[in-house]
Amino acid sequence: MKVQDLHLDYQLVEDILKAFLFNELRKFGFSSVVLGLSGGIDSAVVCELAVRALGRENVLGLMMPYKSSSPESLEHAELMIQKLGIQAEEMPVTPVVDAFFSSVPEKQLLRRGNIMARTRMILLYDVSARDGRLVTGTSNKTELLLGYGTMFGDMASAVNPVGDLYKTQIRGLARHLAIPEPLIVKAPSADLWEGQSDEDDLGFSYESVDLLLFMMLEKRMDKKAILGEGIAEPFYDRVRKMVVRNQYKRMMPVIAKISGRTPGIDFRYARDWQEVK
Repeated sequence: MKVQDLHLDYQLVEDILKAFLFNELRKFGFSSVVLGLSGGIDSAVVCELAVRALGRENVLGLMMPYKSSSPESLEHAELMIQKLGIQAEEMPVTPVVDAFFSSVPEKQLLRRGNIMARTRMILLYDVSARDGRLVTGTSNKTELLLGYGTMFGDMASAVNPVGDLYKTQIRGLARHLAIPEPLIVKAPSADLWEGQSDEDDLGFSYESVDLLLFMMLEKRMDKKAILGEGIAEPFYDRVRKMVVRNQYKRMMPVIAKISGRTPGIDFRYARDWQEVK
């Protein structure tokens, strides 16, 4: 198998995701969204989709740099703001983050990264409450499957239009949507600390892991068949372990069952079981 096998009909994907955003917002009784505009490809794609689905006047991009954030991140976020003509605000997270960092050793990058991600989500949800906007997520399928994200941080949202698209598919959709090329070709980074790179953190490329995940999930191939495609066994074992152990990040909190109608277990009415008035 080759990474080209992950290619989709991106016009159809665009149409589905625009309808998803339009319909889900109205089910909740909202008409506008706020999203973190990081300067990365995922948030750029979500921003573009939101504008096409809801209109530029109903989309607010929030830029939340830290003092050591790459200047390029803001520059690339500005490219999307100028391209789409959306409303945007810059809310630096430095004062809040530094208050937490005072008790966290510099070498504990994971703790510091989690603090940064959750601080940004606090700001997004505060703006949501301020303006009556719905927080729209930007985590892609690769990140969600691998658990490469922060619970109640960058993984949090009310709706997520791109959570079923692998990173390589996000790139294909980005080109279809005419996202500025610098955002597509740069190394993916959550910009949580200076010089941070997603693929350096993970220890493998998005293309290689997307192909493996595609064989595991979409093709439902067993280990023997996947190894027969040339996938190294240590790589297979590591990725499978990541997917399994991070299931808790993809779930609502598990509730202990006491009654006959337990939320999330027996009581699972869909969001649209009744119309919001």
